[in-house]
This record gives sequence, structure tokens and C-alpha cells, in this order.
Amino acid sequence: MNEKTAFAERLAASMRAAGYEPRPAVLEREFNLRYWGKPVTLQGVRRWLCGETLPQQEKLQVLAEWLGVEPQELRYGQGSRQRVNEPRGAWDASISAEERRVLQRYLALPVEQRKVVAQVIEAFAHADKAGSGEEGGKR
Repeated sequence: MNEKTAFAERLAASMRAAGYEPRPAVLEREFNLRYWGKPVTLQGVRRWLCGETLPQQEKLQVLAEWLGVEPQELRYGQGSRQRVNEPRGAWDASISAEERRVLQRYLALPVEQRKVVAQVIEAFAHADKAGSGEEGGKR
């Protein structure tokens, strides 16, 4: 069995385990609700489920988070227990209590509302760069 076929089987099994029918229409809808980039097409997710292609890393991470599995397990299978141990939240010490509350509230929002908030922040950041006269945002 090749790696694409094995991935497709793990993806379908993970969808079933999470309570979803492993069909392209279901995968397309649920994935695009959670992914902030350009939406994936029905044909694109069908290729994942048929073992024709593999998702890019950022898409694999979204799939894994949605399905409640580790990204490396979804991509490589159960035998891939070598993990990169990156400390989570190392930046927590550098933010204020108010910023922490805002982040917690943001993370508690539904995905669609988080997308809107992210778009607003991006618009402010873009306006700030344009207002400073430098695209790099340096002042």
C-alpha cells in the first residue's frame, strides 16, 4: 500500500471515529468551516479520500485538529510516535493579563466568528503598514 492510500484510509477512519461519514461533501464542508485559507474544492478533498493526493502541512494540521488526532499520526500512522516536543504557550509569559483574557475570549468564539476577527485584525495591520509608508511595517 502506498503512502497516499494509507493516508486516505487513516483520514476515513478518523472521520468515522469523530462521528462523520467519510464522504467528499462532508469533508469539504467541515474542512472549509475550519480552514482560514482559500477553500478546498470538492474534487480536492475527494482526491484525499481516494488516496490520489496528500494535503499540504497546514491543511493536515486543520484536519487533525478537527478530527482530534495528532497530525503525524494522521499523516504517517500509529507507528510515527517521534514527536517534536515544542513547548506550548512559551509566549504566555510575555503577554499581559488583559491580552490573555482577550485571547481566551477569541479562542472561545466559533470558528466563523474567529475568521471575522482575524480579517479585522489583518485589515488594521494592512492599514497601519500603509499609513507608515513602509510595506514592512517598520517605523
